[in-house]
Amino acid sequence: MGKHVVVGSGQVGAHLATKLLAQGHQVTVVTRSGSGPAGAEKVAADVSDKARLTEVAKGADALYNCVNPKYHRWLTDWPPMAASFLAAAEATGAALVILGNLYPYGPVTGPMTEDLPLASTNPKAQVRAKIWNDALAAHKAGRIRTTEVRGSDYFGPGATDQSYLGERFLVPFRAGKTIQIPWPADIPHSWTYLPDVADALIVAGTDERAWGRPWHVPTTDPLTFRQIGERMAAIEGRPAPKLATLPWPVIQAAGLFSPMLRELKHIRYQFIAPYEMDSSAFQRTFGVAPTPIDEALAATLEA
Repeated sequence: MGKHVVVGSGQVGAHLATKLLAQGHQVTVVTRSGSGPAGAEKVAADVSDKARLTEVAKGADALYNCVNPKYHRWLTDWPPMAASFLAAAEATGAALVILGNLYPYGPVTGPMTEDLPLASTNPKAQVRAKIWNDALAAHKAGRIRTTEVRGSDYFGPGATDQSYLGERFLVPFRAGKTIQIPWPADIPHSWTYLPDVADALIVAGTDERAWGRPWHVPTTDPLTFRQIGERMAAIEGRPAPKLATLPWPVIQAAGLFSPMLRELKHIRYQFIAPYEMDSSAFQRTFGVAPTPIDEALAATLEA
C-alpha cells in the first residue's frame, strides 16, 4: 500500500480519500481548515504555499489536485496553487494527478475525446488549460510524472449545491413540486457520477499507463434533465416530475446580485446544445466501466 496526498475535501476529494482508505492506503488530506474523513491524516495548509505543500507530500506515491476555487475566482486563485502543485511534485517525486474538466475544449460539435485541442477562448477555461499544459511540459521534460482526469457535470452522493442534479433538483423532486432548472429540459448532456470520478483518480494515481496524457472519467450515455427526472421517478415508483426552465433574461438579471449566476453565461453553450463526453479510451485501457445510470441515480436518491 502507498501514501497518497489528497488536496481538497469537497465533493470529489472526500470520495477519493474514503476509497483510498478502504483500500488500505495511507492517506493525508490537505485543506485550508484541516477537515477530512475519519482515518485520514488531516493537515491544515494554504495550498499555494509551495514549501508547505512540498513538506506534506514528502514520501507520497501520488499527489491529487482536487481543489476547486469558486468559478469567479479562477483567474486569481488557480495560478499560485497550480505552481505549488508542480513544485511539490517535482521536489518529492509524487505522481501529480490533476482533477480537470471539459471547459478548456470550448464549444464542440460531436462527442468530446481527449485528443481535442484545448481551444476555448474563455480566460477562465484558458487558466485550466494552462494548468494541464504546464504539467504536461514538465512531464515531457522528465521533471514530474502527471496525468489529468476530466469529467462532465457531477452528480451523486455528496454533490454540492453547485450540482445541477443536487439539492436544487432533488428537494422539489422529493416534494412532488415543479423543478426549476436554468437550462432547457430536453438537451442531451453527459453526467459523471462522483464515485466513478474517485475510482478513475485512483487508477490514474496507481497505474503508470495513465501518466503523460489526459483521460475522461467513465461516464454513461447522455441524458436530458427530463430523462433524469423520469428515471428517478421510475426508481421510486412515482409520477414523472414537472420541469420548468427559467427564462435566460431572468437568470441574467439575477446575475447582477450573484457572482456565480453571473458566470453562467460562460457555460451556457454546454446546455443549449448536445454535450457529450466520450470516455471509451479510459474504459478500454483500464477495463473500467461507469456505474449503471439507474444504480447511480438510486444511490443519489438514497443519499
